[in-house]
Parts: sequence; C-alpha cells; structure tokens
Amino acid sequence: MEPLRVQKWLAHCGYGSRRACERLILQGRVAVNGAPAALGAKVDPARDTITVDGKPVSPPQHAPVYLMLHKPRGYITTCKDPHAPRTVMELLRDAPAPVFPVGRLDADSEGLLLFTNDGAFANRLMHPRYKLPKTYRVWVAGTPSARALQRLREGVPLEDGMTAPAQVKRLRTENGQTLLEVALYEGRKRQIRRMCQAVGHPVKRLVRIAIGDLRLPRDLKPGQWRALTPAELKLLTPQQQP
Repeated sequence: MEPLRVQKWLAHCGYGSRRACERLILQGRVAVNGAPAALGAKVDPARDTITVDGKPVSPPQHAPVYLMLHKPRGYITTCKDPHAPRTVMELLRDAPAPVFPVGRLDADSEGLLLFTNDGAFANRLMHPRYKLPKTYRVWVAGTPSARALQRLREGVPLEDGMTAPAQVKRLRTENGQTLLEVALYEGRKRQIRRMCQAVGHPVKRLVRIAIGDLRLPRDLKPGQWRALTPAELKLLTPQQQP
C-alpha cells in the first residue's frame, strides 16, 4: 500500500470524517509507532503501528453503510460523551455496523441526519467546496420584515464572522410565529439560531428537511432510521465532484 496521510487512513478505518480525524490528531490521541502523530504525516499501514487512545487501528471489516435518521429533539450529536444524557448513537444500537454521524444537529434541533462508516464519503459531504446545501424549516418568533429576511439572505455579522449568502423563503405566519425555509451552504455551530437571533426573531423550532436533493421521508418518524436506497445515495453522488 502506498503511504498516505494519517488522517486519511483513520477516516478510511471509520474514525469519522477527515476533519474529525484531524481533531483526534490535534488532541494528541493518535500515535504512530509509539510517538504522537503529526497532522499531515504519512504512514504505511502495512508497516506502521497506528493507535487511537492506545488501541491499534484496524482496517475496516464492514462493507460501507449509509443510514438516515429522523433525529428527535433532546439528543446530542456525538459518538461518545459521558456527560451527555442522551446521544444519537442510542437510536442506532441495532445498526448493521459501527457508524458515525455526518455533520451534526444540536440537541434542540430535529430532522435529517446521516450516518456512515465511510470516512471519504463523509468528508465529501461536509467539505465546503462541494457546495452541498442543507435545507431547514424554521419557526421563528414574530413576523420578520422584508428587511430582516434580506439580511438573512445577504449575510449576518456574527461573533465568528459574516455568514455566507443563504436562501430564505417565508412560508406562512400564524399564532405569532413565522415559518421560514432556509438553505445554507455552510455549517457553523448553531448558525441559523444565531442568525435569526441577530435579526430579532429567535428560533422556536428547527427541522432539517434535506441535504442536497436528499429529503427527509415523510414516513420516517422521529427516532426512526433506515438505510439509504441506491437511488437516494445517487442523489448525493453529483455533489461529490469538486
């Protein structure tokens, strides 16, 4: 096998997306031949001993798995967190292979969340250069003005910088709340909540309904998961090309 970057090998072995594996290295949890791994260092899996948290990294033993979950509120998107009361992994205990989440939804958010054991697939979906939009139904307090909606579309200054342009539609207003459809091409932490707060309309409920052209099925109830069909997986394929 040709030498390859250690984070790429970890992703291939199912330790998460390339970025997640980079974080493992930066946290000092990865070693190569007993020494702390350096970000970007190349390894030969046939000759080098790579460990994570002291445990040897083994080549993947399972075929690629691609799952979708209708995430309910109250679950944290993480694989391991001893302090978390409930994590999304509890909902996938009977998955056909060990998997990890592709991206995240915060505990208060709901909707479409993907899981896989294919690190390269996860990296393609999460990398900004592939411009894969994520679409949400967002209930906000009050009735945003045309100016507020335009600010959301053009970009809102947040503490971590100006947001990228977004697609925002007002769908309806009832009972003192407005339902928006928001499509983002970036994914900062709690981004939509912070954007709406910045224009004076706090989020009351947030549901992710689509990733690219893959939509959350109406018959998939909160807490349920299933494998992606070949046709659904193909919906993501065109977006995988840089």
